[in-house]
Amino acid sequence: MKEKLEKEISLLGEVCPMTFVKTRLALEKIKTGDRIKILFDSIEARTNVPRSLKELKYNIVKISELKENNFYIIIEK
Repeated sequence: MKEKLEKEISLLGEVCPMTFVKTRLALEKIKTGDRIKILFDSIEARTNVPRSLKELKYNIVKISELKENNFYIIIEK
């Protein structure tokens, strides 16, 4: 299993639906099997982004809280 992250992106300050749009655009730029880490601070993104990614069959490796309303998701394409 690949552990290396290809990219880390901060979407702090972004709100839905742009959090998902920018996540999707970032995923389009990496190869299948690669992973990216995306930082969020949107409460709506905490629910909406993982749900939408699962619907599109992306592998969510990890969701981790950093502090109140801040979290990150590691996604494998």
